[in-house]
Amino acid sequence: MIKPDSLRAFILEAVPHLRRNPDALQVFIDRGNLVSTGAPGFAFEYRYTLNLLVTDYAGHRDALVVPLLVWLREQQPELFQNPNQREQIRFEADILDRDKMDLSFEIPLTERVGVTPREAGGFSVEHYPEPQEEAPWLATHWKLYLRDQLIAEWDIEEGQNSV
Repeated sequence: MIKPDSLRAFILEAVPHLRRNPDALQVFIDRGNLVSTGAPGFAFEYRYTLNLLVTDYAGHRDALVVPLLVWLREQQPELFQNPNQREQIRFEADILDRDKMDLSFEIPLTERVGVTPREAGGFSVEHYPEPQEEAPWLATHWKLYLRDQLIAEWDIEEGQNSV
């Protein structure tokens, strides 16, 4: 599975609090399934719930949520495009005190994997990228403001958050 590492790297880069406190970000995979159609070959799909846990978070929630949505828009676009899936991103928050909280996000993810025989024997495995929509609004340098206050800033190199 490639998406958990990709999301972790992206969020660590994008969220100032986590850049300074990387141990506050934990990633788990829950309720995973392997789905294969039984068609010739061994192609399959990982389907799982990714649990993103941020502990002792002292930043603004939007500085965490917006980068998460940016990554998801590219890596799991059907969560936005399919009306039946739009409410599947779940979260819980434990308010620890006036300035800190623990935030947990449950995100349904899929990864398609092709398995093809090699001429010399064995198999090749390829993780397929998600189909991409036209997204002219995607920037390479992001600044996130809450009213007039800068709450997050990060760069995305072309293809950086691709699997």
